[in-house]
Amino acid sequence: MTGAGSNTAPKTSLMAICGWAFSGFTGSADVSAFHPLSVMPLLGRQDEGVSTRVERFLAHLDGLSGGVEPQFWPIESTAPGHEGLTAIGYRDMVEDGLLIGVTYGLSLTRQESWRLGRPELSISVRSDDPAWVLAIAYLAEQLRHNCPFNHGDTINFGEPVASGSSLDGFVVFGPLAFDTNDATVDVGDDLPIVIVGMYPTYAIEREFISENGLGAFWNLDWDPYDVARPPAV
Repeated sequence: MTGAGSNTAPKTSLMAICGWAFSGFTGSADVSAFHPLSVMPLLGRQDEGVSTRVERFLAHLDGLSGGVEPQFWPIESTAPGHEGLTAIGYRDMVEDGLLIGVTYGLSLTRQESWRLGRPELSISVRSDDPAWVLAIAYLAEQLRHNCPFNHGDTINFGEPVASGSSLDGFVVFGPLAFDTNDATVDVGDDLPIVIVGMYPTYAIEREFISENGLGAFWNLDWDPYDVARPPAV
């Protein structure tokens, strides 16, 4: 894993396209909040080890939330024999109008390239639309065996991610909402969970990253929180 939590982009290109065109979730969603215990069956198999893992991860997020109550949305598995994932959303966390989303369940997958940590995805946007949180959770469920979610990886969502926005994909980098220490979570496994950031992008920006590298894109004039922003290139 690259250094999650650090938003200082490397000077060399980290481009590693996942090569995935994903037709994902758009539109409205059920924004009902659930108590964490009510989604335990959605977060993993019901044995002591998995429950302890879940509780450690949620406790870590609770410690960072400043008392903001999360909302939970279940994402059913599309692969037989695999558990579903959970999308976790925090409204007005850090500042009013900001929506922060985190996944749980991607890190239960095993990939050979994950040698320093196993990822969960996060997103930080100025919006009240949970479609942004659900989108990264659907991507985590669909691509958990195909994409390593390394810094610099880009994903084509296949359509605008949410209503009112033309952003149609993502690039992976260190998370805005978590510093380096907070982005690494010890859940009792052989490897920690490393929270990475998912940044909404346009197709032309992903092409720019492919040609010029993540560092060149990161240094452009753009607001990573703004879901209505124009393309940076």
